[in-house]
Amino acid sequence: MAKVIAEKSSSASEKFVEIKHTKVMKDSSGKDVTVVDWTDSKPVDDAISQAEADLVIAEANVAALKADIVEYKKIKG
Repeated sequence: MAKVIAEKSSSASEKFVEIKHTKVMKDSSGKDVTVVDWTDSKPVDDAISQAEADLVIAEANVAALKADIVEYKKIKG
């Protein structure tokens, strides 16, 4: 699922971002179209913290996948 991130109108003391979570679907003629699945609005500092936490999880997943590849190649010979 992709995201479209944009600055949202907010007060000078705290900035907000609007995050549109999108997905690709097929229209009636079979063409791919991108549609907004849902929209989220949050303080920019919270969004940064969440993105950093997501990055840590993603890096751990990459490490696990690389370890899996090593094991598969051992079995393959």
